[in-house]
Formats: sequence, C-alpha cells, structure tokens
Amino acid sequence: MSLAVNLDLTLVWAVLLAMSVYIYVVLDGFDLGIGILYPFFPEKRSRDLMMNSVAPVWDGNETWLVLGGGGLMAAFPMAYAILMPALYPPVIAMLLALIFRGVAFEFRWRAETLRGRTLWDRAFFGGSFVAALSQGIMLGALVQGIEVEGRAYAGGWWDWLTPFTLLCGAAVVTGYAFLGACWLVLKLEGEDQRPFRHLARGIGLATVGFVIAISIATPFLEAEYYLRWFTWPSMLIAAPVPVGVAAIVVLLARSLQHRGRDWLPFVLGLALFGMCFVGLGLSMWPHIVPPDVTLYDAAAPEKSQAFMLAGAVVLLPMILGYTAYAYWVFRGKLDPEKGYH
Repeated sequence: MSLAVNLDLTLVWAVLLAMSVYIYVVLDGFDLGIGILYPFFPEKRSRDLMMNSVAPVWDGNETWLVLGGGGLMAAFPMAYAILMPALYPPVIAMLLALIFRGVAFEFRWRAETLRGRTLWDRAFFGGSFVAALSQGIMLGALVQGIEVEGRAYAGGWWDWLTPFTLLCGAAVVTGYAFLGACWLVLKLEGEDQRPFRHLARGIGLATVGFVIAISIATPFLEAEYYLRWFTWPSMLIAAPVPVGVAAIVVLLARSLQHRGRDWLPFVLGLALFGMCFVGLGLSMWPHIVPPDVTLYDAAAPEKSQAFMLAGAVVLLPMILGYTAYAYWVFRGKLDPEKGYH
C-alpha cells in the first residue's frame, strides 16, 4: 500500500509549512524586534548589548523563511503562483530590508567613526522595521482574501494595501518588538535588564490591543470566517483560542511584574503567537488562498509530495538539531564585558 494511501500528504505538508512559518516568526521575530527597539535606546552600550544578544543565532533563524517559501512552491505550486503576483511589492520590500539589515549587522562593528556607526544603526532599524511591516501586510492581504480567476491572480497591483493590511503590519511590528524585549529580559540581568522589562510591559499591552482589534475585524472580512467563530457548533471548536489568549495575557502580565524566572515572559510570548496562529488556521481552514483556493486545489501531485516528504524527513531533524544546538551553546545570560557565561 502506498504512502499516499496511508497518509493525507496534502495535510502533512500543510502542517509542515505552518510549523516552518511559525518557527520563523518566533525566532526571526525577536531579533527583528531588537532592531525595532533601537530608537528607544540611543546609547552605544545598550545597542551593543542588544546586538550581542542575538549575534550567535540571528542568521540561522532565517533558514525557516527559506524552508517555508521553498516548501510552498514545491508542495502547493498553484498557491505560490497566485500569491507571488498578488504580493510582489511587500515581498520585494521584505527581502531588500532583510539584506540591508544583514549587511548593517556585520558592518556596524567595523565602522570606525560615529557617523558610520550611526548610518549602520539606522540601516539595522530600517531593515528590521520594513521587514516586519511587510510580513504583517502580507499576512493581512492573505487573510482579507485574494482575487483569483481560473488558476491565476486576477487582482490589481495595489490590492494588498488596505486599512486591514496596515493594521496587521502595525500588529506584527509591535508583536516583534515585544518578543525582542522579552528576549532581552531573558538574556540580561540587573540594571541592564530593568529598562527592557519596563518597556516590555507597555509594548505587551499594545500587542494585546492589536490582537483584539484584528480578532474583531477578521470575522467580518469573509462570511466563512464569521460562521466559523460565531455559529454553533463551530464556535465550540474555536472557543478555546480566545480563552487561551486571555490566560496567557494574565500570566504574561504577572511574569513581567515580578523578577525571577526571566525565561517566562519570552516563553509566554511564544505561546501568545502560537495561539494567534491557531486562530488564523481555524479561520482559513481549509483554504490556502482565501476565499476560493483550498489546500487540495493548490496541492502538487501525490507522487511529488511523497518524494519531497522523504527529503523533509531527513532534513527537518537536521535543521531542528543544529538550531537547538546553537541556542543550547549560547544559553544563559549575556555578560556585558565577556559575552555569554
């Protein structure tokens, strides 16, 4: 009996891609967030600490972006062919921003003058901000629906730019900044940690506000979203998501109020993003390009999916392994004078 008979390969690939995107968002999210926080900390010492906290891991985080984009093209080629023309401007903006950010990360340490360091600091902030904003806009454009005719994109060049997509862009920028602040609470201690803990409280409150605003707006974008969240018995399946978000928010507020267990705000921040992902999945299921294209419409042939899955079974544990190893090696607090200890 073939693998295709035993497994729903389309569903397996959907789970793998969702996992890749989530891992990218939470890992690259906090280091993009550190760049977004730059304007709040103009002192060289603070900025050095911020960059040193992610120096060992930041470039490896983007592996998951490559995996998600490549997996989408290979496993769901129709969705890739529709989404790219629909989202060319924000995709190009994101890629250019990530390039400028990466260059700034390396060249900042080699700048010999204040003017040069300031230039690269601005590039690091601008790249982080634009990349995060573009990702949020792309997410918003996907959720609000993409016009499809036949098997191709049928919308206009500016369809991705709406009040809802800008709301999502602002939400992602704020959420990444919150993850960055929580990461610095995890990595720093004493007086170095204090301003980041204080900032995390305010940005966390703004992040929760954006989550609520998007949660209110989303059900009214498509009739299926509304039915999924506000009709029986679908609402019974969806109900744990807002309950879980509320519980995480309460725990987050408590963890940021009291010192000790510095890892907890960051872990709870990841959990908050995870619940938002679950809510997004519940709204969109079974569509990969709302409102018309389902996972099964866009899927590659089963033999192609099976062939790629064989490679993924080998490569994914390797990627997870070296990612986990890198974080394990550089675990612990960052010493302002000596690095990690």
